[in-house]
Amino acid sequence: MTIEQTIVNVRLAQKQYSTFTQEQVDKVFREASLAANASRIKLAKMAFEETGMGIVEDKVIKNHFASEYIYNQYKDVKTCGIIEKDASYGITKIAEPIGVIAGIVPTTNPTSTAIFKALIALKTRNAIIFSPHPRAKKATVEAARIIRDAAVKAGAPENIVGWIEEPSIEASNTLMRSADLILATGGPGMVKAAYSSGVPAIGVGAGNTPVIIDDTAHIKMAVNSILLSKTFDNGVICASEQAVIATENIYEEVKKELADRGAYILKGDEISKVGKTIVIDGHLNGDIVGQSAYKIAKMAGVDVPENAKVLVGEVESVELEEPFSHEKLSPVLALYKTKSFDESLKKADRLIELGGMGHTSVLYVDELDGVDKISKFSNTMKTGRTLINMPAAQGAIGDVFNFKLAPSLTLGCGSWGGNAVSENVGVKHLINIKTVAERRENMLWFRVPEKVYFKYGSLPVALNELQGKKKAVIVTDSVLASLGYTDHITKVLEDIGVDFRIFSDVQADPTLSIVKKGAEMMQSYQPDIIIALGGGSPMDAAKIMWVMYEHPEVDFQDLAMTFMDIRKRIVEFPKMGGKAKFWAVTTSAGTGSEVTPFAVITDDKTGIKYPLADYELTPDVAVVDPQLMLSMPAGLTAASGIDVMTHAIEAYASILASDFTNPLALEAMRLTLKYLPESVKGGAKAKKAKEKMANASCAAGMAFSNAFLGVCHSMAHKLGAAFHLPHGTANALLLDEVIRFNATDKPLKMAGFAQYKYPNAKSRYAKAADYLGLTKGNENPEEKTKLLRAAIRNLKEEIGIKATIADYGISEQEFLGKLDQMVEDAFDDQCTGANPRYPLMEELREMYLRAYYGVEKFNEINNLKVTKEKTKEKAHEKKAQ
Repeated sequence: MTIEQTIVNVRLAQKQYSTFTQEQVDKVFREASLAANASRIKLAKMAFEETGMGIVEDKVIKNHFASEYIYNQYKDVKTCGIIEKDASYGITKIAEPIGVIAGIVPTTNPTSTAIFKALIALKTRNAIIFSPHPRAKKATVEAARIIRDAAVKAGAPENIVGWIEEPSIEASNTLMRSADLILATGGPGMVKAAYSSGVPAIGVGAGNTPVIIDDTAHIKMAVNSILLSKTFDNGVICASEQAVIATENIYEEVKKELADRGAYILKGDEISKVGKTIVIDGHLNGDIVGQSAYKIAKMAGVDVPENAKVLVGEVESVELEEPFSHEKLSPVLALYKTKSFDESLKKADRLIELGGMGHTSVLYVDELDGVDKISKFSNTMKTGRTLINMPAAQGAIGDVFNFKLAPSLTLGCGSWGGNAVSENVGVKHLINIKTVAERRENMLWFRVPEKVYFKYGSLPVALNELQGKKKAVIVTDSVLASLGYTDHITKVLEDIGVDFRIFSDVQADPTLSIVKKGAEMMQSYQPDIIIALGGGSPMDAAKIMWVMYEHPEVDFQDLAMTFMDIRKRIVEFPKMGGKAKFWAVTTSAGTGSEVTPFAVITDDKTGIKYPLADYELTPDVAVVDPQLMLSMPAGLTAASGIDVMTHAIEAYASILASDFTNPLALEAMRLTLKYLPESVKGGAKAKKAKEKMANASCAAGMAFSNAFLGVCHSMAHKLGAAFHLPHGTANALLLDEVIRFNATDKPLKMAGFAQYKYPNAKSRYAKAADYLGLTKGNENPEEKTKLLRAAIRNLKEEIGIKATIADYGISEQEFLGKLDQMVEDAFDDQCTGANPRYPLMEELREMYLRAYYGVEKFNEINNLKVTKEKTKEKAHEKKAQ
């Protein structure tokens, strides 16, 4: 039968086999394994008789290993259909067969390799066609036939295993080009041909295994293990030892042990005679492969005892001109003497470079005393199997002398050896994994401080919890300190016996240098409690001081790195609370910083504001006592209050909004709309309004701590930094434009990681308008959104916030000069990612311009610009005519 017809028949069989259940496949796998195992002696004898290589008894062991060990390794492994399912994450993994495997089999292991490859192919619902080596075709074909017949008897399709009847390069190339995957074991030429076929291939590289015997090693065990491996099947396993390296301290003992255990140490010109026999014209002499030490010595004209196990050549060079430095695939060993472990390591590394990259290396060492040497050896050796204290051949094939190294007769060498894999090949390499991923939005959480104290006069009650603490640092600003706000805290601390220090150097828009100064003070004082007192600035500064105090090794720029998902950030915040607990006592109704994981710090040198975010920054305890807010100036009350409204609206529209954050955001909006004007105008007498605004600020803080914000804050961060506008004022100037921008069901770009199925910002704004009592109920979402915008404009006017950016005395030239940078920085701001409509930079630019000029003037300028461009185009057309 031609190879072309064989391929057709086998492919049809595989198509049928691919429909088998796991139970059917496991039956086939079991019966094929049993048949191969039962024929292990017969196949070993055939292999020896046909190739003249190796030792029959050892080939029996290899055949036994290839059937029994492989069966036991994979008998319970799922390889059909669903192999993994996680309903909570919506992931299902399905195993699918690859198809037809081309099995390239070497002359050195013609039956064991065939058994191994056939079994892992059958376990994975693949078919396999073997390309035997011409000098071992009878043995390989018989192994394939035995497995094929057992598989068919167990229910597999008739042609599930095939082979090339008359091996040739042409037939092998035809097979490789027609297969779906190639498993190539053989010489470098064959492996290269497999990788050059244009078909995915798993090939294995040459081995040139070096063995270092350290001074601490159990020498008798080491030498016995080396001889056990090197004599196994006369050294044809590619992982077997090729060179032994020992320091001068133990060299003679190693040499004597080798001789005492049956190795023959070559003397004088015997070394060169054997060297000229094992390598001819720079290549391994094929006639010595798998032959006995006695036979090889006889070929070299050297007399050795007939029972000599291994020929050992004492040599110095580890370069290619030294024949003993090559892979020898026979019971011939190089023996090297070195002055130190490092020199041994250097020689071993060079031997790997010469022809064993990625394959196998061995170190014999005392595992307790030699931990550092094991580490150094492991880091230096570029080998997929880096073995400690075990025979190389038996150790490398896996599951013998070790655990968790998969049993295999195809040993990948990775990119070092020009291979596709660097591990022992198994069933996982012969299946395609199809992952079915069901839609799941990233799991959310709701995280707030452990406790939140609120209501008028709650501060002293809260502070009594600190009884038993030793030292406290109060972080605040100079204004609050000078006005005696710290007395509210220090009086209680004195009563309960807590020592304290006050750091009051924080200014508006706290700087990195101030933060570092505060952290240095904490390092010196070693507090176990940190209390931030004030609005956003002292709290932001105190949070980062806390980090630098507990973790002085952290890099601020790393902490400030922008992330797409707070749970997947590149640089993780360190665990906080090891040295001190963090309390936040707010004196303003605006930022909500007392419950948030956010901080904004300005770099003095660059002027850049860095918004930092991580739940490790969340205060342990928050205190919201309206008593501390009664004397807030009207301007600050207005700016802070409108910031509350912005927090609530952006959190409600955020792509991360949830059923837990929505109620808080809506109620914060309602309280702000109702009580902010009274809080601004009534001053200290408006106790109820102050308390309601304090609650609104805290509720909005909880909402946006977990839902995050949007482009209003992104743009406000940059606007405020560029022109020194209060943060709340900057938000107020942009909020109307941001709502207008977001309120569309057909955005040009939707947010990339939304928690909802389609754009719904407009309907959210409409629901907010309903909740705030702005609608009659019969308006459409667009009309309701306009009512919300109108209510916010009226609120701003009532509390004294101007209509446009230009109204704050910022010149057009100055504004336009900084516009491009603001746009770029706003786009890259941490808040942008949670906005319901993902903005293009040109859209951010337009919002800035509309907010600067006001809508009417912006439209006038835009219309004039369009008219000029059309006039210019007509002039060009007229000129062209």
